[in-house]
Amino acid sequence: MASAQARLGQQVLAVLDVALRVPSIFIIDAIFNSNSDPGSALIRALGILVSGVVLVLSQKSLLRFYSLLSALMLGAASVLVNYYGTGSHVDFYSAYEAVAPGFGLLPLSGPTLWLGLAALQLLFGLGYVALLDVRPPCAFLVLLDVTAPLWGLVMDCPADVRRLVAGVSGLLLAAHAAVSLLLKLKRFYYSCRYVHLLLRHMYRIYGLQLLLEDTWKRIRFPDILRVFWLTRVTAQAVVLVYVVRAVRSESGLELTWDVFWDLFSNLIISGCDSTLTVLGMSAVISSLAHYLGLSILAFIGSTEEEDKRLGFVAPVLFFILALQTGLSGLKPEDRLVRLSRNMCLLLTAVLHFIHGMTDPVLMSLSASHVSSARRHAPALLVSLVLLLLPILLSYFLWHHHVLNTWLFAVTAFCVELCLKVLVSLTVYALFMIDGFYNVLWEKLDDYVYYVRSAGNVIEFVFGVIMFGNGAYTMMFEGSKIRACMMCLHAYFNIYLQAKNGWKTFINRRTAVKKINSLPEVKGARLREIQDVCAICYQEFTTSARITPCHHYFHALCLRKWLYIQDTCPMCHQRVYIEDDSREHAAFSNNNGYAAPGRDRAEFEDVAGADAPVADAHEGVEPENELLEDNDSIEYDEEEWGTQTGLTQIEEDYINDDTDSN
Repeated sequence: MASAQARLGQQVLAVLDVALRVPSIFIIDAIFNSNSDPGSALIRALGILVSGVVLVLSQKSLLRFYSLLSALMLGAASVLVNYYGTGSHVDFYSAYEAVAPGFGLLPLSGPTLWLGLAALQLLFGLGYVALLDVRPPCAFLVLLDVTAPLWGLVMDCPADVRRLVAGVSGLLLAAHAAVSLLLKLKRFYYSCRYVHLLLRHMYRIYGLQLLLEDTWKRIRFPDILRVFWLTRVTAQAVVLVYVVRAVRSESGLELTWDVFWDLFSNLIISGCDSTLTVLGMSAVISSLAHYLGLSILAFIGSTEEEDKRLGFVAPVLFFILALQTGLSGLKPEDRLVRLSRNMCLLLTAVLHFIHGMTDPVLMSLSASHVSSARRHAPALLVSLVLLLLPILLSYFLWHHHVLNTWLFAVTAFCVELCLKVLVSLTVYALFMIDGFYNVLWEKLDDYVYYVRSAGNVIEFVFGVIMFGNGAYTMMFEGSKIRACMMCLHAYFNIYLQAKNGWKTFINRRTAVKKINSLPEVKGARLREIQDVCAICYQEFTTSARITPCHHYFHALCLRKWLYIQDTCPMCHQRVYIEDDSREHAAFSNNNGYAAPGRDRAEFEDVAGADAPVADAHEGVEPENELLEDNDSIEYDEEEWGTQTGLTQIEEDYINDDTDSN
């Protein structure tokens, strides 16, 4: 129970912390959107500076700041009530008698009115005293000061006397507030000095990037932007609804879908009319994308942490598109068109990211041979949606827009997504066929490589085409941000992709060359080994490849291993070495046994190597001799130098192994 209350208290503080920082964003946005007057530049800069400082205050300092601000506002309200209520600057009784009958709760008699004003002033005074933490002697004097002008109204003093009393009361309260602020100024100075030293210390140790990230998370800046944008749009929606109701009552306007569309369009247009509103819209898109990504991950059964970045990728891409196209600086009618185009590009990017989330799940299900249809159906359904949605989007856009660079880019992204989905489904089908027959399919890896390579080549071609499309657009529009994005696109989507593809091709060709250089055992002699592949643990049915260290593997399994590293999976010796090193390699199979019924010379004739026919210490090798490999033989230190048939590589490996033990 206590922990639940503590969590509730923390959530309330978090909500309050965000709510108290939002006004600073409103002030900064209002200053940026106001007409720039050269005479007010200093005031504008001061307002932005103060709002920025309040925005990044710590939670404790923020609460203290708003306490002081609320106390000053209560004091100002009390002074205004005394000045206009009792100072006879207006005909108070006449004005009150004109207004009071319209409100049933307001008192109509004089004494009741005085008591009401006294209660209001006491409320203001108590709030002022509590927020400024005024001690009892001074607190009593403050309450007496704020209620003193009421005595002139009660005793029906002349107007000049009441005005004088109200003015003196206001001056005394202002003087008390100034003295209280001056007393707190020393604490404020030390707080600022402490914050400065702390920031300088963090900057020197962690750097500017970590300092900004820490501030971003500490003040919950995305939540602030989200609340700011939603509050602003809600307020504008209320105003628009009020205007529509007023127009409807006067002219009999009918509410049709066109009216609702105009209202929605106006809200969206005003929701991206400045840089801060674009940031707020990005924060809202971040929340929507985050929960969409979590829903899809839960639906397809994925638990990868890297796939939860959709809530970060989508808003960043939207903000970059907004900056690249100058969204906030466009005219309202052009802004709506540009926003819709950016949303189409963002949708295709989100679909590409969702495909990146779904593809590993499909590969995992097919490679692990999961037979449950309920496990496969969600991922296949998402893939089907990813295949059909780009087609429908392209069909709709081509029937409502003429061909231009934007439509060409969206179409290219849609076609690329369809091809990527087809590649994933094809590879998925190949793995499912391999699992259905339960027989080693040696050409499976080649087919998968061919399919993925074809997809990568097409994706590379589309990357080059999109670079040309961007260069053509930049020739007419021109934008520094667009130029930077094109450079990033050329590096990541063209150069690195081509480099990685060429590296993969070279690795495969090298691995195939190494495999073809190894001896191969087939037929009856293969069955005499009576062993399994040490990589896949499957029996040798057709053939096996022998490494220079005389371990047996399937050619396909060993080739996959050689994609990663150029050493034997069993003894970690190099697989592709000079031929003369094979002459001194220890003869053994994966279990350490020679082929039964065969001497070493006969087996080496089959394997294609020239190994010695007898041990150095024993003239004749007995049949079925147990010759253990490096991982299974243990010698005394004195015997290391007496063992023959070991290459320098094997001796180094054994020495390293014993040293580590």
